[in-house]
Amino acid sequence: MAIDTGPRKVSERPPGTAGNRRSGKASTRRSGKASTRRRGKASSRRPRRSVRAFLLTTVVSSIFVVAGAKYAIGEFAMQPNHLADALSGIPTSRTGVHLMHQRQQMILMDVATKTFKLVGKPKVATKPEPPASTGGGVGGAPVVTAPIPSPGTAEAIAQQLLPSFGFDAKTQYPCLYQMWMRESGWSVTAANASGAYGIPQALPGSKMATAGPDWQTNATTQIKWGLGYIRDRYGTPCGAWSFWQANGWY
Repeated sequence: MAIDTGPRKVSERPPGTAGNRRSGKASTRRSGKASTRRRGKASSRRPRRSVRAFLLTTVVSSIFVVAGAKYAIGEFAMQPNHLADALSGIPTSRTGVHLMHQRQQMILMDVATKTFKLVGKPKVATKPEPPASTGGGVGGAPVVTAPIPSPGTAEAIAQQLLPSFGFDAKTQYPCLYQMWMRESGWSVTAANASGAYGIPQALPGSKMATAGPDWQTNATTQIKWGLGYIRDRYGTPCGAWSFWQANGWY
């Protein structure tokens, strides 16, 4: 069997043509893959970064809001509440106690009116009739009574001396008794801060010296002066008594 060992013709190609194609394809593939990987990483990184930034901003904002709310509440609580202080002080004040007392009284009165029962008709006091008058005084003095004087007393001496001055002892003595009882209590030594003295309360007491030098200790001397004064000033003892009742002096 014959073997052809002669030279073979090899087709000539421009140098670098096959290598360039292969290397171009490889570089193209590599660059495409690299760009695809980079784009994928970049696209996956961007959403993650935005989500992290959003969460961080939200957390920081929440912290600032909570801190601001706590500060505002603390400042509001530290301010004095005058209305609350005034309302809390009402029950302990004098006005509050007075109002509470009035409220309790109104409650008690309301309960009492609900349980009130009419047992009987109330009795109305009748107006007393005025006493009968007598002609013993000026304009008619009311009837006046007096106890019977004991013998030897100043009252008994006055009752005995009334007729000598023109007075009716029966009608005039009671007026004289009531008036001098209120003036001095029929005491010979009765003295007043104003300077009045004796049974008739002469002002000053030295006026009674015209009736006798013993005017400071003698009941008869004082009574004589007093009866003369009443006669000259008021006409009768009952007239003087009527004036005394209206003015408190004579």
